[in-house]
Amino acid sequence: MKNKNKPLTKRQKEVLDFINLYIQEHEYSPSLRDIAGFLGTTNPSSAQYFVDELRTKRYLGKKNNKTRGITSKFTPKKIPLLGLIAAGEPIEPIENPKFITIPSSFKIKPGKSYYALKVVGDSMMDMGILDDDTILVEHTFTAHNNDTVVAITEQGATLKVLRKSGSDIWLEPRNDSHSKIVPNQLDIRGKFIGLVRTK
Repeated sequence: MKNKNKPLTKRQKEVLDFINLYIQEHEYSPSLRDIAGFLGTTNPSSAQYFVDELRTKRYLGKKNNKTRGITSKFTPKKIPLLGLIAAGEPIEPIENPKFITIPSSFKIKPGKSYYALKVVGDSMMDMGILDDDTILVEHTFTAHNNDTVVAITEQGATLKVLRKSGSDIWLEPRNDSHSKIVPNQLDIRGKFIGLVRTK
């Protein structure tokens, strides 16, 4: 029978997530000072306490004789592929439990969450987003003017450039053969940050 990892407290889980995301972003482990900063303290002993607890519970390992010797057994290397997103007329998102591997050039930020969507359509082709590409999205409910966003309108989900002028808001394609969308209802679900092309 395989040994199971012991349950984590909420704060231990937050520290583990920080370490995992830090390793993914920097490709090396955080120092005790980095972890202490995340904890909101300058005392490295507080960070050491959490590291020791996570090692005891078998969530972290250690490289001998290394200054930054923390190793995570659960460093996230994949993000969920949640379904389809239209780069043309809006379509309904399709839930899909698959995961994709994050490219080494994809830098994630500690404390942020990410997901991927498969592109259907060509309305964003002028900015290099093509039909059947997989886009990488930072999950957020807010965005600025000119951000490329995953938006939910009364027609469904779509990938477009968010445009604002005064009280006017619309979604703009990056292909002259497609028209802009002026939604009656608009929910932002993420910002485009990169893509994966398998062709």
